[in-house]
Amino acid sequence: MDVQLVPFFIVCLLSTVYSEGSVEFCYNSPGCNATTWPTIAPLYCNGTRQSPINIVTADVKADNNLTAFSFTGFNDSSTFINIQNTGKSVKIHLDDQKMSVSGGGLQNKYKSKEFHIHWGNGSSFSGSEHTVDGKQYAMEMHIVNLRADVSVAAANDSTAYAVLGFFIEATNDSGKPESWKNLTSFLSNIPKKGDLLDIMNQLTVDSLLEGVDRTKYYRYLGSLTTPACNEIVVWTVFKDPVKVSKDLIDLFSNTVHIDTTADPFITNNYRILQALNGRVVTSQPTSSANTTSSASTLHHTLSISTALLYCVFFWCL
Repeated sequence: MDVQLVPFFIVCLLSTVYSEGSVEFCYNSPGCNATTWPTIAPLYCNGTRQSPINIVTADVKADNNLTAFSFTGFNDSSTFINIQNTGKSVKIHLDDQKMSVSGGGLQNKYKSKEFHIHWGNGSSFSGSEHTVDGKQYAMEMHIVNLRADVSVAAANDSTAYAVLGFFIEATNDSGKPESWKNLTSFLSNIPKKGDLLDIMNQLTVDSLLEGVDRTKYYRYLGSLTTPACNEIVVWTVFKDPVKVSKDLIDLFSNTVHIDTTADPFITNNYRILQALNGRVVTSQPTSSANTTSSASTLHHTLSISTALLYCVFFWCL
């Protein structure tokens, strides 16, 4: 090969995002785990804008631009294409011609490509990637959305992806909610790495997000949480968790394997927390303005009541 072409090919290789699996990585092996990722993918996994992070609520800044989202196709069951065991997680592929996200302070429309889940080792061991004031939830669901004006994300495009993160909180119910009971029922059909199952017209994303106020969220700039850890994500982490019963959460860590059914189950598939490195996490303004307004209303009401009492008093005289 002409040596003059080498830089060209390197640029081509770096111009696209590494998909999951294009860089071999592990979560739990002694010599191959999240601490070794900066070695196998040094270009970005050693970066200063890495994810996930611990969100310290006392340091979160208010941002009036973080308005409500517009979700298209989230109530459409035909958007679910299939569910896949990737050997690292469970991924649900979505029809990005029908699903998209806009608003919420995003500068562009984003097409919904897939969602996947991170978990620990059963409901007794937390497995969310992000934490809030040090609290780690049972699982975390990531809806991955690609900016509509690009077909392939460039490795240095800082807003190529908008990822929506939802915490999953364990409850003592059994088989609840019904949507997650439905979703987890498919896991026994994809025990091996690479297994796929068609699940169109079985579920909607909205049904999986029951109980979440999607107007309340945190925002920061970060990275993919698997190698090559490209720093190309606008992160939205919603404050309200989805509540799922422990028995359903347990199915993720005792049904799907990292390769064949002779291999271990997929467990603890979350990345360790990364340094904030001066980044600012933002959210909607607090309710202090509402508190002031309520106090003003109360004062006004009391003033009227006092005036009426004076009138009654003098009328009685």
